[in-house]
Amino acid sequence: MPRAGCSSRHANRVEVLNIDTGQKLGEITGMHGVHGIELIPELGKGYTSNGLDRTVTVFESSTLQFRKLIRYTGVKPDAIQYDPDSRRLFVVNGGASGDVTIIDPSNDAIVDTVDLGGSKLEQIAFDGRGRAFVNDEGKSVIHVFDTHGLKAVAKWSLGACEEPDRHGNRSGASPCVRRLRQREARGTGLRRRPPGRAARDRPRPGWGGVRCEDAADLHFEQGSTLSVLREVSPDRYQTLQTLTTQPGARTLAMDENTGRIYLPTARTGTAPAGGGAAAILPQTFTLLVVGP
Repeated sequence: MPRAGCSSRHANRVEVLNIDTGQKLGEITGMHGVHGIELIPELGKGYTSNGLDRTVTVFESSTLQFRKLIRYTGVKPDAIQYDPDSRRLFVVNGGASGDVTIIDPSNDAIVDTVDLGGSKLEQIAFDGRGRAFVNDEGKSVIHVFDTHGLKAVAKWSLGACEEPDRHGNRSGASPCVRRLRQREARGTGLRRRPPGRAARDRPRPGWGGVRCEDAADLHFEQGSTLSVLREVSPDRYQTLQTLTTQPGARTLAMDENTGRIYLPTARTGTAPAGGGAAAILPQTFTLLVVGP
């Protein structure tokens, strides 16, 4: 099968593309408000989190065929990620429940919930040593919990660093949380500012994904532009390039084999006069590809 490592999500389906050619290979349908997607290659399965109906869809990664619908997570399931250390699948619920749902992928059953008392939980990362880190955009903190005991163990203030994202170094942490284990050992809060920002700055409007490339020690920060930064010291980053992308291209993924970055976006119409989000215009969904 071609390298089907690139997926683009819509509200009700996920399209799977050949990352070498851009050719559409198929799609997974029937979701309601799909947010995140995760693959577990050794099990031959994939999972999507569905924010509108508090479910997780299980599908065969080779055929894209539906396998099971897992009910019910917390409110507004968003980020979803597998932790090889604990062999569990973690679903971050970004809504009012402020918790994390744990799924056993061997039988695709919900086995527990970790109550973090979160306000607006976003992404999750693991250190491979029994700790998970969930950033809380609403409270500007990182919640730390034990992935084996499934108990909250710490809550660290981020100060101005509101949105460390899922993708980071080989331990899974973003630039804002790369030294979490050292901070944990000292018992101190995390107050390091985001790369490329002065301490007084707030995050850019619409700032979305962060991705780290350890081999070159590069960091990619995505909003309406893609910033490429190099870490020159533990607390200082140098901006190498700022590339204009498109409005709405807030999420990124990287092909580690080629170094290419993929950014999904679409054009929107005029926002309603009474408020609310502007509708996405038909036939405008686009996947931007950035070369190394």
